[in-house]
Amino acid sequence: MLKMTKIDYEKILKHAEEGLPNEACGLLGGTIEGDIKTVQHVYLLTNIDESNEHFSMDPREQLAAIKDMRANGWVQLGNWHSHPESPSRPSEEDKRLAYDSSIDYLILSLQDREHPVLNAFRIQGHTDVSKEEIQYVE
Repeated sequence: MLKMTKIDYEKILKHAEEGLPNEACGLLGGTIEGDIKTVQHVYLLTNIDESNEHFSMDPREQLAAIKDMRANGWVQLGNWHSHPESPSRPSEEDKRLAYDSSIDYLILSLQDREHPVLNAFRIQGHTDVSKEEIQYVE
């Protein structure tokens, strides 16, 4: 299970909306206790591809985020990106690029702008996709 605050969800949503029509992306840093991952910080990164169909995180921003996680005693819990025009599920490219089966991959669909959908997934072996529960906490 992944725990995050509504404020963190709102940060992701705002960054994704500001990035339209392109995909937006970022990282999640936090703690793990047993099966519970708790987001401590949402990192908002730049999609250097400037595309509405795929993303690449800015390497400098990504490195700075990882350094910040380490400085705070956190681990990378996952990454997130938006799908401006498609559902909240991993695309074939998302699965192909999922190299770390220990993290969560969050996808925010803005297909229905009035009702955005955020889901978390575990991706193993580039093909096996399972949905993870997201619990919103204060």
